[in-house]
Amino acid sequence: MTTPPLRVANCSGFFGDRLSAAREMVDDGPIDVLTGDWLAELTMGVLLKQRDRDPEAGYARTFLTQLEDVLADCLERGIRIVSNAGGLNPRACAAKVEQIASNLGRTVRVAVVDGDDATEVVRRARDDGWTAAHLDTATPFDELGVEVDVASAYLGCWGIAEALQEGADIVITGRVSDASVIVGPAAWHFGWVRDDWDALAGAVAAGHVIECGAQATGGNFSFFSEVPALERPGFPLAEIAADGSAVITKHPGTGGAVTVETVTAQLLYEIDGPRYLNPDVVARFDTLTLEQEGPDRVRVSGTRGEPAPDAVKVGLITTPGHRNSVTFVITGDEVPAKADLAQRALWTAIPGGEKAFDEVDVRLLRTDRPDPGAPDEATALLTVSVSSRDRSSVAQLARAAVETGLSSYPGFYLTAPPSGGSAYTVFWPTLLPTADFPQTVSFEGREWTAAPPPTQPVPPAPPTAAPSPARSLAGPTVRSPLGTVLGSRSGDKGGNATLGVWTRDDRTYDWLTGWLTEDRWRELLPQARGLALRPWWMPNLRAAGVTVVGLLGRGVGANLHLDSQGKGLGEYLRARHVELPAALLEVPGAAGASAPRPDGV
Repeated sequence: MTTPPLRVANCSGFFGDRLSAAREMVDDGPIDVLTGDWLAELTMGVLLKQRDRDPEAGYARTFLTQLEDVLADCLERGIRIVSNAGGLNPRACAAKVEQIASNLGRTVRVAVVDGDDATEVVRRARDDGWTAAHLDTATPFDELGVEVDVASAYLGCWGIAEALQEGADIVITGRVSDASVIVGPAAWHFGWVRDDWDALAGAVAAGHVIECGAQATGGNFSFFSEVPALERPGFPLAEIAADGSAVITKHPGTGGAVTVETVTAQLLYEIDGPRYLNPDVVARFDTLTLEQEGPDRVRVSGTRGEPAPDAVKVGLITTPGHRNSVTFVITGDEVPAKADLAQRALWTAIPGGEKAFDEVDVRLLRTDRPDPGAPDEATALLTVSVSSRDRSSVAQLARAAVETGLSSYPGFYLTAPPSGGSAYTVFWPTLLPTADFPQTVSFEGREWTAAPPPTQPVPPAPPTAAPSPARSLAGPTVRSPLGTVLGSRSGDKGGNATLGVWTRDDRTYDWLTGWLTEDRWRELLPQARGLALRPWWMPNLRAAGVTVVGLLGRGVGANLHLDSQGKGLGEYLRARHVELPAALLEVPGAAGASAPRPDGV
């Protein structure tokens, strides 16, 4: 008998996502497993602060809020729940789950999967001379001049699969890879073995698509105006088959859309190229195929897998300093001169001026216009942000700004009262042997180590050369926004910015392959000047992308820039005006011109 597909529904893409999503996924259609992703590099720092204040904290409380609402129904319907909301304290989170069940008068079988706490392993390795070299820069960790607060290894799916096999209703994990909460249930349901590389890779692809919630159903989509009911898109679910292929869909009647393009956009999100490394398999995103199977149904198939890597990513979290910012509102004319006076007065009021801080970022956002018709049209914002190892240094920023209030530019005011600033965390990615981190399952008084997958060293990925254009597009050009013909999605990986783009038809992709060189990337992204670029191509998705190494400094927690996570980088790229072949555009008189159409919308 053929094992039926497993319907895995996502109800969280980050710590802070829509609280009603769990109820929506449970009520709006049949599902087998309810999962969600609560963890991100920034989130681990947030959970560390919570645990420092309360040793019983350190997990995502919003998961418990959702669970209180749906637990009884999930138990009644046999819906399994898998969550990485355990964060830095999965056992405390599991205890809260059992308390919720008790309050409901229900019995629940809860398993905990951990082994991800790498703090002691890191300490011993450093004592033995290991430098904890940064994953991208090879810089030794000691150059930060601080100690490790906590370290977490990115573990895989097999502890989850074994816990479900033993009968757990709910599995709470620490730090596992984002896709593992989806791959684990699939491996359990279909009885996959550790070297079912292609099936595992397919589940990783499906997991990567749905783990960021509504980004797969039209959220944050470049062509958002084409997506219906986007004010409240439905959350995605994956119908995973025994061979690892999957249909990405959503419940009927919910907002948003699932199309080849919305799935493409999410596949390109925060990846570093076609080879997507996970603890259990290396998924080759350049081998998969997307097909619009029906309204809001996209099949993902053909993903090839390579053996699991023999090293795991380990995130070291440290708290090297404090940060603060203040925003001056500037009204009317002479904005540059007023901004200059505000800065001169601020630095004069602070002993040592700008040199009192380790890092300073100043940005002037101009929203003003000539002859304003309303006060908002006469307004610009000057934001000054600082960081320092010394908390007292950053605390003086806002006070100094306030002190200039009656002696600065005309119309002076601030957007918020002064603040003493806050500590920031730095996420430091590095690698350690997979064998150092056995995954532990605790369930109903028993504890065991999940059998690991076979591993092998992962050779460095060669640069992906641009495909040869199948045809050229000679003729007139029109200076237009690049976003006229390209979609994009961007994000962060530690201090790196990742950016993927895709075309909407083959003809545009052929043009792109001859046009988008590394020099062109640098021309389009002047903020990447002096930084290393890792470009890549995926012809199967009509896509290209680049990782900008170090664009986000030491990561979102420490980054003083406005777009600290690189979320707007793709839309910035799409706003750049370039010479586009007229044949690609709907231009009167252009030979062969046609309006690009989205797949499946």
